[in-house]
Amino acid sequence: MTHTLQQSPKIILGIDPGTLMMGYSIIAATPRQIKVLDMDVLRLSAKKDQYERLQLIHQKVTGLIATFKPQYFAIEAPFFGKNVQSMLKLGRAQGVAIAAAMGANLIVQEYSPKKIKQSITGNGNADKEQVWKMLQQILALQDTVINHYDISDALAVAVCHHYQERIVGPSAGNKVKGWEDFIKNNPGRIKLK
Repeated sequence: MTHTLQQSPKIILGIDPGTLMMGYSIIAATPRQIKVLDMDVLRLSAKKDQYERLQLIHQKVTGLIATFKPQYFAIEAPFFGKNVQSMLKLGRAQGVAIAAAMGANLIVQEYSPKKIKQSITGNGNADKEQVWKMLQQILALQDTVINHYDISDALAVAVCHHYQERIVGPSAGNKVKGWEDFIKNNPGRIKLK
């Protein structure tokens, strides 16, 4: 009688930070499957002052951590090109979310928008609709409708983190020395044409 060890899934919290809308997603990932546990947006009223909104972001992230008990926290890094005031506000929103994760002793990882798009679609310049369509394929979410791309952005950052963990590994000890080493250690990942 053979027993196959079932690997317990990694729970990853993905955040797309924002000052008026914060996307979030929770996935449970094993090497063979990614399951979406939750995904949505936290809407923040522009009528509330900035500190009240930051408090709501902190409370939401803390609540998600308490409910789903993730081991990993992945967040999209703000991209440059916005005005200074917008960057400052976005940086604060991101910092508060990261502080909530660090307060819960989660492993925090930040990914650039280009890295996330590259990881999901193979194209670092893909648009939000292309990213969402690819996520629908990868996660069998063809019938799922989202109202805001902040949701799919948060889902993409969580899935990106899962893929990076699989490639790089959770610890420095899993790093490979080159392509020959990678091929030797990953025979199932090689596709012959």
